[in-house]
Amino acid sequence: MGDLRNSHMAQIIVYGHKAALAPRITALSDAIHAAAVSALQLPSEKRFHRFIPLDPEQFITPSDRSIDYTIVEVSIFEGRSAATKKDFIRQLISNVADIGVTPNDLEITITETPRANWGIRGVPADELLLNYAVEV
Repeated sequence: MGDLRNSHMAQIIVYGHKAALAPRITALSDAIHAAAVSALQLPSEKRFHRFIPLDPEQFITPSDRSIDYTIVEVSIFEGRSAATKKDFIRQLISNVADIGVTPNDLEITITETPRANWGIRGVPADELLLNYAVEV
């Protein structure tokens, strides 16, 4: 088993207008996952995505965004390089453009936290052993 100190994990939450987001959930999940596996080197079997489709009155957006406006929040273990994070962002922008979300309608935030701030499978993540290791 690999030691989690050399592993990387991600939890991803996606927000959008219900009418535009709901029909795209599978395609968005695939687009996000492809970028995460490629750039962040997440194991292909590790997909932790949550989709929150909102009614227009619950999703207040700037006037220069369309109904396709989508927010992707990525929470990851700290330690990835700026180049790796930028590569992920660029791949994600390209991938979602292919399914109709323009760069102007996509916002991505990445939040890094120490492994000790995550609880996974009943233990702090800095104590957890996984069967994969990723250095990026």
